[in-house]
Amino acid sequence: MTTVARTPGTPATLDDLLAIPEERRRHEIIDGALVEKGAATAEHGGAQAELVSALVGRFGRRPGGRWPGGWWFVTEVEIAFGPNQIFRPDVVGWRRERAPQRPAGTPVTLLPDWICEILSTNRGHDLLRKKRAYHQQKVPHYWVVDPSEATLAVHRWAPDGYIEVLAAERGETVRAEPFDAVDFFVGVLFGDDEPGPATEPPASVR
Repeated sequence: MTTVARTPGTPATLDDLLAIPEERRRHEIIDGALVEKGAATAEHGGAQAELVSALVGRFGRRPGGRWPGGWWFVTEVEIAFGPNQIFRPDVVGWRRERAPQRPAGTPVTLLPDWICEILSTNRGHDLLRKKRAYHQQKVPHYWVVDPSEATLAVHRWAPDGYIEVLAAERGETVRAEPFDAVDFFVGVLFGDDEPGPATEPPASVR
C-alpha cells in the first residue's frame, strides 16, 4: 500500500482521485491523503465473494417471497464519507426502503446502512481511521472479517463509539445484525461448506 505524493498540508481532492486511470484506480482518500489499497490476497477475495453470495441470495432483492430481501449490495465503489474522506469499502449495503433505486455516481453520496471490511494489509485503516469516519457519519452497522483469524466481528453504532455485539469464528452459526432474520454460517467466508440445508426464514419474514 502506498500513499501518493502531495504537497504537504494540501488535502487530496476528488479530482486527484479521478485523475488516476480507472483500470488502475484502487485508491482512497483517507483523512485527506490519497492512499492506494493493498492488493487483495486470495483469502481476502474469497471471503468477499462468499459474503456477497450469501447476502445477495437472501437479502439482495425486493422484500417478500422465501427470503427477507430488502437490500442493495455493491463492492469496491467510491463512497463519500465527509470532507477529505472517499473510501472503497469491500462490501456495502443500503436498505431499499431508504434507497428505492440502487445508489449510483462517483463517488456515491448516499451513506450505506451496513459496511463490511475484510482485513488484509489495510488493517490499520479498517480498524481505526475508516472505522472512525464510519462512526462519525453514523453508519448503523459495521462488520469486520479477519481471514487470518477466521473471525467475524459485528458492530452497532452508538453515540460514544461502535459496540461489538457479536464476535464469532469459523464453525459457528449466528444471527448477525442487520441480517439476523436468517442463520449465517461463519465458515462459508473461509471456504467451508455450509452444514446441511439453509435455515428457513421465520414465518414473520416470509
